[in-house]
Amino acid sequence: MVSTRFYDLNVHTVPEGKNTIEEMAALAKHFGYTGVAVTNPFNSCKPERSTVIDGLDIISGVELRTENASKLHGLVGKFRQTVDVIVVHGGSESINRAAVENSNVDILSNFGSMKDNGLNHVLAKSASDNDVAISFDLSHIIGLRGGRRVRALSNFRNDLRIIRKYDVPFVLTSNAGSLYDMRAPRELMALASLFGMTREEALKGLSDVPENILKRNRPSENHVFEGVEIVDVPSEGGDGQ
Repeated sequence: MVSTRFYDLNVHTVPEGKNTIEEMAALAKHFGYTGVAVTNPFNSCKPERSTVIDGLDIISGVELRTENASKLHGLVGKFRQTVDVIVVHGGSESINRAAVENSNVDILSNFGSMKDNGLNHVLAKSASDNDVAISFDLSHIIGLRGGRRVRALSNFRNDLRIIRKYDVPFVLTSNAGSLYDMRAPRELMALASLFGMTREEALKGLSDVPENILKRNRPSENHVFEGVEIVDVPSEGGDGQ
């Protein structure tokens, strides 16, 4: 795990959260993260620009919250060229479906795992086809006790079973709104194991999938379009090898 690059792609700072970017960044670096995405709701403040603070990658993001599926598609189009991570705050069937059917959405979060109408086979198939990651928001486990925590674990276990069946990309997030909500990667992995996630799966959700999202939305300067890059071509008069 020493060389693994860890990311939490759903963190909230002031004014949505209780702490500044600098404060959250300092703790995230201490915990061993490579980067965190600041995903404040689009209607609470202007999205932050991607930057680096004390060696930590601060990733520009936004959380889209709406009950209107048509409006959601418009918001996705509006922010796609300005942020690196788009998170849709789900919940209703129509919003969940609209999110996973839109390939410009990066992550669907809060899709109903605390309810009986959580992830289903139709949503999972669309998420897999359109490469939309499902977020296991572990704040549901961190902040709950007793029967509600047991139910959350049961729902997450069911979501994980469906995700495995359809090979859906997923991320582990803290949904932290303050320093007290943040957890180190090892802690998130331990929490994920409570509903049956393997160590390898947890590493994928904290590292591989987030990196794939960033690579997709932060193309290199030699990148032309997905799957094609410019390579060095020998100049005229060269040896042609």
